[in-house]
Amino acid sequence: MSEFFAVLLQYLLPSRVLSRLAGRFANWKGGAFTSAAIAAFAHRYRVDMSEAAVPDLLAYESFNDFFTRELRPDARPFAKADLVCPVDGAISECGAIAGERIFQAKGHHYSISTLLGGDAELAGKFENGAFATLYLSPRDYHRIHMPCAGRLVRMIHVPGSLFSVNPLMAREIPGLFARNERVVCLFESEQGPFALVLVGAVIVGSVETVWHGVVTPPHNRRTSLWNYEGGEQAIHLEQGAEMGRFKLGSTVVALFARPDAHFVPDWMAGKPVRMGEAMGSLGGNSTSLQR
Repeated sequence: MSEFFAVLLQYLLPSRVLSRLAGRFANWKGGAFTSAAIAAFAHRYRVDMSEAAVPDLLAYESFNDFFTRELRPDARPFAKADLVCPVDGAISECGAIAGERIFQAKGHHYSISTLLGGDAELAGKFENGAFATLYLSPRDYHRIHMPCAGRLVRMIHVPGSLFSVNPLMAREIPGLFARNERVVCLFESEQGPFALVLVGAVIVGSVETVWHGVVTPPHNRRTSLWNYEGGEQAIHLEQGAEMGRFKLGSTVVALFARPDAHFVPDWMAGKPVRMGEAMGSLGGNSTSLQR
């Protein structure tokens, strides 16, 4: 019954107003009050500051400075793998894309086309490929890195709802990740096309990329598109390079077009993961993605 009311509340809450207020608070430099609030947050969520480049909580002037903190250079060594994990967090789901259907949770699927903003031609590139949905909790490192080297082709901001994306909501809200506001980042690589979809959520202050800066807010009602094909706008990012960040935890959906992509054997729903660990291989002998 408590889960029922928690889900019902998601439909009733003024999520945009709450997110706007949370964003303002997160940007506020409130001196001793902000420092006390950050310390309380770090204690409540057991944030490991020993991994941070700046471990002193008093050094962060705002919550956003704290949320987007850098790690020590040696905190996340990169595995030698075709694909490395792009974030700290936990695996919500991962596996093969069945035609155009992505598995969300028991009884729930959504389409690639819907996730990518309704572009059927673009969605076709990822049919029968692979996906990984990675949940970043409030305690996690909030920056997003490249699973492999790639050239940015396109970025799409898709307007939508702002439901929470925690595991309970993933189980209970149909099509959650394709309903929420999201930023779709499309890349070409030697391993073929891949996409990183940065899914917004209630209370998440903003979504940023390293090449554009803040993409949202503002929360536009129309889909926005940026092309980065060729010319002086060509943007190349190496494996492990930072590509974006959340101002508080959310979810990243990674899509890979290659049908021969495989995740490492212990990658399964619920597993905690760390940025830079081996994620998968292409055409190798790791565990098949078939579900």
